Amino acid sequence: MGANVVVIGSGLGGLAAAAVAQARGHQVTLLERNPWLGGKAAVLHLDNPDGPGRFRFDMGPTILTVPRVLRRIFAEANRVQQDELPLIRLDPQWRCFFDDNTRIDLMEKVDTMAKAMDAFAPGKSNGEGYRKFQEVSRHLHEISERFFFWKPVEGIGDTMSFTDNFKPEVLRDILALRMGRTVAKVIRGHVPDERLAQMLDHFTQYVGSNPYLAPAVLCGIGDMQASEGVWYPVGGTRAVAEGLAKLARDLGADLRTDSEVTDIEITNGAVRSVTANGERIACDALISNMDAIRTYTELVKGPPAKAMQKRGYQPACSGVVLYLGLKKRYEHLAHHCFVFSRDAEEEFDSIYKKGEPAPDPTAYLCAPSCSDDTVAPEGGEALYVLVHTPHLRPGHDWSKMFAPYRQKILDKLKRTAGLEDIEERIVVERALTPVDIHNRYKVLEGAIYGLASHGAFLGAFKPSNRSKAIKGLYLAGGAAHPGPGMPMVMMSGWIAADAMDRDLGGRGMSPAAERAGLRDALLAAE
Repeated sequence: MGANVVVIGSGLGGLAAAAVAQARGHQVTLLERNPWLGGKAAVLHLDNPDGPGRFRFDMGPTILTVPRVLRRIFAEANRVQQDELPLIRLDPQWRCFFDDNTRIDLMEKVDTMAKAMDAFAPGKSNGEGYRKFQEVSRHLHEISERFFFWKPVEGIGDTMSFTDNFKPEVLRDILALRMGRTVAKVIRGHVPDERLAQMLDHFTQYVGSNPYLAPAVLCGIGDMQASEGVWYPVGGTRAVAEGLAKLARDLGADLRTDSEVTDIEITNGAVRSVTANGERIACDALISNMDAIRTYTELVKGPPAKAMQKRGYQPACSGVVLYLGLKKRYEHLAHHCFVFSRDAEEEFDSIYKKGEPAPDPTAYLCAPSCSDDTVAPEGGEALYVLVHTPHLRPGHDWSKMFAPYRQKILDKLKRTAGLEDIEERIVVERALTPVDIHNRYKVLEGAIYGLASHGAFLGAFKPSNRSKAIKGLYLAGGAAHPGPGMPMVMMSGWIAADAMDRDLGGRGMSPAAERAGLRDALLAAE
């Protein structure tokens, strides 16, 4: 007989946790405060004012990597992910536009990319440097897999035992982590061209962090992307949320919208129930997909909340998102594009140190019509534009700041990305500001990516998926281990459900699920 499990929040982490817990034989009740399931993986439909059809936008994350996380979640229920939720591999992975009006595509294959780098910036050994960077990245990815992924971790003590510390192979891995060095330093030690280095810096934007402050271990993201690809879910990112929700429901989970949790009952240091819409729901375990800090400060409260606040976690960045329905698509855009700032250090200093919007920001563009012609009326484009901003600070009034910053973003696209007539092509538009993100998704200070991964030594660590203060409380989402980004958030949900299942003496992971989550390189070697 399984346990009664409540999941707070239906972001991708919460949905993943619900599906896995239900697949393991527990009875899940998921409570979502909003009228939709999926959290930031929501969808926006805008009618075309100029004729038939409408525009469809993924409102939140749009880049999917490390698809084996999804494979494992579906395999928990003896389902095949590609049958239930088909994915399309994208190559080039990104198209990059630089301030000097040069451009380059980020290609999946390392050798292909290295040759393109040498052609882009001849005579600087960027290609060979990129190959060496990817070797470092692969090793860091392997270390992350051994010590950080698929398990609840909060600090270095959770990753290895005292005895392990003296094993030669573990000592080698610790040295390979390059603790004390930042992502930006590692990248520039291999790739000297500043434009190409700026391109590689933006692996850390998956986790909403400053590459000049983020620990070197995050360079492992480079190998995750090169070895496992960038993918587009058929139907958009929204299809991932819908697929996970369907999986959980098919297995018997009770998924409730318009159900805001206002209280957690904790007796003798253990979770006993939650209250939502005035109803008390008893539970043996609770998985919170709400922001980890806000879970403690707004629901747990008391000494555990004060202890969490003392740890000094900082919110990651926020952002301004423009959803632009264009009457005519731009043929020179790839599915994913980065339009880079004139000066990386200036940009990151503004956002993360000064706490002000960057004077010349980097813009991420998603132009999905080149892969999916259902996102817009014929010939049109559902253009998604994201510019990172500081998390909410005192004195930020986005009701006044938005209009001039929107114009700054459009001017940047016209100047650097060849979108000179973008204002003439826009037929319908919506936007989100940091205030909207804070209120809509109940995240800390409007931080899109949860907690910042800053600190050259311990910046990669987040609150553990298993609470050490409250028995039966587990955490999932971008503000919990292993952090933000689509695959990591879904992995956090799997970890939370797995830890809960193990703690309650459950059935554990099946051999099929274990195999489904292996790295592609290991599967290919079989």
